[in-house]
Amino acid sequence: MDNITNEVFLGKNNILEVHSYNYELQDVQEPQLYRNLFDYTSIPKVAFNFRSVPLGCPKDIWITDTTFRDGQQSRSPYEVNQIVDLFTMLSKLGGPKGIIRQSEFFVYSEKDKEALQRCQDLGLKFPEVTSWIRANEKDFALVKAMNVKETGILVSCSDYHIFKKMNLTRRQALDKYLGIIKAALDAGIRPRCHFEDITRADFYGFVLPFASELKKLMNESGIPIKIRCCDTLGYGLNYPGVSLPRSVQGIIYGLRHYAGIPSELIEWHGHNDFYKAVVNATTSWLYGASAVNCSLLGIGERTGNCPLEAMVIEYASIKGTTDGMDLSMITEIAHYFEKEIGYEIPPQTPFVGKNFNTTRAGIHADGLLKDEEIYNIFDTETLLNRKVQVAVDSHSGLAGIAFWFNAYFNLDDEDKIDKKDIIVAQVKELVDKEYATGRTTAMSDYEMKEIIKSIDIEFYRKLKYLKHKKEN
Repeated sequence: MDNITNEVFLGKNNILEVHSYNYELQDVQEPQLYRNLFDYTSIPKVAFNFRSVPLGCPKDIWITDTTFRDGQQSRSPYEVNQIVDLFTMLSKLGGPKGIIRQSEFFVYSEKDKEALQRCQDLGLKFPEVTSWIRANEKDFALVKAMNVKETGILVSCSDYHIFKKMNLTRRQALDKYLGIIKAALDAGIRPRCHFEDITRADFYGFVLPFASELKKLMNESGIPIKIRCCDTLGYGLNYPGVSLPRSVQGIIYGLRHYAGIPSELIEWHGHNDFYKAVVNATTSWLYGASAVNCSLLGIGERTGNCPLEAMVIEYASIKGTTDGMDLSMITEIAHYFEKEIGYEIPPQTPFVGKNFNTTRAGIHADGLLKDEEIYNIFDTETLLNRKVQVAVDSHSGLAGIAFWFNAYFNLDDEDKIDKKDIIVAQVKELVDKEYATGRTTAMSDYEMKEIIKSIDIEFYRKLKYLKHKKEN
């Protein structure tokens, strides 16, 4: 019975799993580039070996943030005050249980250092401030100077990086990485190893042997060592039976089952090159990773990272509870990006775009008038502080205009406008004239107010009074 993992044997599934594997480094002479999958001149191929691994979602799952690290690699750097403001909002969003557990920072420029220090000085329990460095002694000295308890360390693990970028062998790369990780352990700093390009790496020939060495160091030092699985180019797949190195569930299960890395030390970091950032992050949770690494609004290199706000919603979906998170902060963060930072959020972006819960079709508006649950994904006003909206255009019809009245002026049931009211027909007539001349854009709130004023100024003043009374 010694080769049976106690964790699984004593776990909720009561399943015995043999665990007598020992994968050693395969120090190959030529790089393994998986040319059958990645020939570069065609779309990367999906290969199946029809091997399945069991679901194993940990009891505790959480989110970590890379807005101020990876999120700054595709846009102009944030100002220090903006970083402090967003960090504070992240803390409120994550709630008292710290569902947003950590946030990582650069430590290179004076601005980086000031932002990190000011966020530390806030004294917030969550998210914890961590850093990120390359695997060299010079960068490690920066971390020690900043009094950071955990740092990410770049440890590229595919032969694309080891052979073609670093001009090293696998053995040389492994020795280099282990040297800097040991230095972190000697200083009492928790290392977080960023397994860059893991979805093109030789899982059994390099990833598992490296992870096994980290497990040994962890056991010897008593200091936890995290593994961040970096899907650097978004190649990860969550399809049942898909083969390594692209299998998200295979990577997570393999690290847990073959290398003995516990769930709380496994983190997924994915990019959105193939529109799979969210589903791959969720899959990593379901198959045993406790943490998923995200950035606000998904802002990150190339197509971006996994959007943090998306995983907040995924968390609530999987766990059946928000666990104290303040989801209204998602809306506040979106407003901050647009008003204070000047970032234009694509209007169709789920949860944060201005059109995400806005409808234009008249038949949809008619349904919303009867019961907004018919065409709204959930109670966006209660959860996100975002009322469902209707944009008035040539397709809105009477129902759409009536809904706009009620939403814009925040009318209670006793004051609500019906689509059969004469004022609605009068407004529709003037709106239709706009589109009869070739207009294609939606009517603005300002234009709608001006139309109402032109029809009945006293009625407009009454509506304005009701809106002011409700909001104050």
